[in-house]
Amino acid sequence: MIKSDNKYFLQKNYVMKWYEVDYLGILKPASLLNYLQDIATASADKIGFGTDFTIPRNYAWFLIKYHMEFSEYPKNFDEVTLKTEARGCSKILAFRDFELWNKEKCIGRISSQWMMINLEDKKFLPLSKMNIMPEVEQREDDLRFTKVVQLEEYDSEKEFEIRYDDLDINRHVNNANYIVWAFETIEKDFRSTHKLKTLDLVYKKEVTYGHNVISKIKIDNLKTHHLLTNKDTGESLCIIDAQWEEL
Repeated sequence: MIKSDNKYFLQKNYVMKWYEVDYLGILKPASLLNYLQDIATASADKIGFGTDFTIPRNYAWFLIKYHMEFSEYPKNFDEVTLKTEARGCSKILAFRDFELWNKEKCIGRISSQWMMINLEDKKFLPLSKMNIMPEVEQREDDLRFTKVVQLEEYDSEKEFEIRYDDLDINRHVNNANYIVWAFETIEKDFRSTHKLKTLDLVYKKEVTYGHNVISKIKIDNLKTHHLLTNKDTGESLCIIDAQWEEL
């Protein structure tokens, strides 16, 4: 679990606005990803390796993967509380944990991995040598990242054109957009009767304006496997596994 007695901890409340939930009152996965990005950015700024550190040096944080487990996915909540702790680094990887709370109850735990990239030469930086955070130490109750693999075959696919509004400050598609494209391949009847239990995302490569994205899906009972690729280059952009349960 997250420890709050250190400078690497931060907590924020988020009012769930009407445009951040679906017509059933369920928090959209993209909204949750935006919450995570927001508090991670605020935490990095507070600690000293946020935008004031990265922008002058032409550096940027690059999200590698998420693993999420929910005991209760947000539905018909007025607000949620997010807690985060920057856990430390190991070589080129940085680790950050999150907890999702509904009032006094923890309803979700999330682990993530990040890298810092030099935008000039596209090389990842040796975080453990930069003295911006301590070496990560494992805890007994740490979440374990699930291995997410790219499948050979998928059931169906959809194509999406990247819009100007999909881009973030780094001129790449914002990471929350990937989940929108992935889940758009799921039938409405399934989405309207199920909620997320676990979610794994592995970000492979950035994509920019002017390209099209192919979103593929394979359904295995209550588990969906997703692959996003760049139509023009054939490169894999993101692999996602989602475990669902009935509402």
